[in-house]
Amino acid sequence: MTTNSPHAGVRSPVPEEARYEDELARGLLAADENAFAAVYRRWGSLVHTMATRSLGDTHEAEDVTQQVFLGAWRGRDGYRPERGPLGGWLVGITRRKIVDALAARTRRLTLIDSVARDADGPRRTDGGPDEVLDRVLLVDALSRLPRSQREVLCLAFYEDLTQAQIAERTGMPLGTVKSHTRRGLLRLREGIEQGRAVDEAA
Repeated sequence: MTTNSPHAGVRSPVPEEARYEDELARGLLAADENAFAAVYRRWGSLVHTMATRSLGDTHEAEDVTQQVFLGAWRGRDGYRPERGPLGGWLVGITRRKIVDALAARTRRLTLIDSVARDADGPRRTDGGPDEVLDRVLLVDALSRLPRSQREVLCLAFYEDLTQAQIAERTGMPLGTVKSHTRRGLLRLREGIEQGRAVDEAA
């Protein structure tokens, strides 16, 4: 029996890349750490690039990249090969982590602005240069805090942890975390006030 189709009897080959991805997916589902390391090598750069483009901050992108692969490892049982390739699954996780990072950034900036407003009182009527100055002063004041207070506030600002989560992460009693938070914010407020006073004098 003959056919006019030039592809008759020719079996489409499975691309080597697709086979390799399938192997990595099976290894990940089997909790194979070597396979997971290969998954990171293969898609880590893509994830980091996506995060950098969306967040505009390399350090924040590195944190997101770590969260993506940590989430992939912990949630590997949720991956279903029949629903799509492993790379697409990782991209989906990346997008969700980027959204989370942007939301956390908004909450941090809201808290920072609240501290700045409390420090500046009713004199601050708009954004612009004053807002930029407040943020610079805040970073400087944060760097001058005692290590324990700085650690607690950084976990709250940059990792969006609750006080209970900070206590669990650091091993500090919850009361100590609350105390460090209160004293740290007070020192930040004082630092901003002093910085603005110096700036106005200059």
